[in-house]
Amino acid sequence: MTTFGVNAFGVGTGRERFTTMVDLAREAEEIGCSAVWTSELYSRSATVPMAMLAAGTDTISIGTNIAYGVGRSPLMWAAEARDLDELSGGRIILGLGNGTPKMMEAWHGVSGEAPAERMAELLTVLKKLWHLHEGPVDHDGRFYHVHIAPTSDVPEPVRPEIPIWVAGVNKLMLRTAGQHADGLVGHPMYTADYVRGPVAQELAKGAALADRDPSEVTIMGIRMCGIDDDVDKARRQIAYAIGQYAASRVYDRLFALHGWSSEQEQIRAAARNRDTDGVIRAVTDDMIDTIGIACTPAEFPDALAHIPDGFDHLDLIAPPWGLTDAETRAINTHILDGLRQHLAVPIAAAR
Repeated sequence: MTTFGVNAFGVGTGRERFTTMVDLAREAEEIGCSAVWTSELYSRSATVPMAMLAAGTDTISIGTNIAYGVGRSPLMWAAEARDLDELSGGRIILGLGNGTPKMMEAWHGVSGEAPAERMAELLTVLKKLWHLHEGPVDHDGRFYHVHIAPTSDVPEPVRPEIPIWVAGVNKLMLRTAGQHADGLVGHPMYTADYVRGPVAQELAKGAALADRDPSEVTIMGIRMCGIDDDVDKARRQIAYAIGQYAASRVYDRLFALHGWSSEQEQIRAAARNRDTDGVIRAVTDDMIDTIGIACTPAEFPDALAHIPDGFDHLDLIAPPWGLTDAETRAINTHILDGLRQHLAVPIAAAR
């Protein structure tokens, strides 16, 4: 059974932005969503909104989609996670990613080499630090060196372990998730076929290295939703977002799996020429319908009932490119309205 989550998108400035995040999370909690997600970029933190969400809700899980693993030291990640988990009563999910090697170097000032190996080591250190109440932690690795002996009692955390999900698209990071993580944070470009094929294969390889069942790794998908009474507008919103991702080589394997490689080259050519309309035209109807959801508000609940199997959890988001705050807010409202109807329908009836 697939569970659903939404992004805690805030509008306005100052306290209002955080208040609207909490309002959205409370509604998601009330209608039966299992999680609410927040993210960070070069100008916003993920953990500060998580604190507001933790204080303003009661039962819903609160996760990062994503936070930058390289953006904090392992010690500060563990310290912030302990505080957030205590504040929420044990509802935090750490969704961590590194970004691209260029982002690692230019944004965070660390080497972009071996990002999957770095992530694996980060998870190893975080798990040790989560047990700091049991005694000193000593670690010397390729990327991290931690030696800490507490000088006073360290409170035991709310939960024996903190759930850590890893973001990944290509094989090495997928294997890292399979070997070390509790979940995989998917990508808006993930399709059901890509999850059932390359993702499942690489997760299984990683899980085998840890002698664990790959089913222990929760697979989270992210589904872009264009929802508008003007369906052509909704489809263009999804197409524009797909076009932004298609320019990257990271997604070549996914495009090849679906037979979209030639169209991907057309998208790239239009992007190089800064031809926005050309990018949108080069995105096919098959891509839009396979990767995202584009429909009217009235059609959205039925669209949710027909999402292909393969995901344990789906985070439903507005397209992350090209929308105003008002447009994103409107789509989030439609997402919650549609989920309210979908989650109220018995599973057998929905099928």
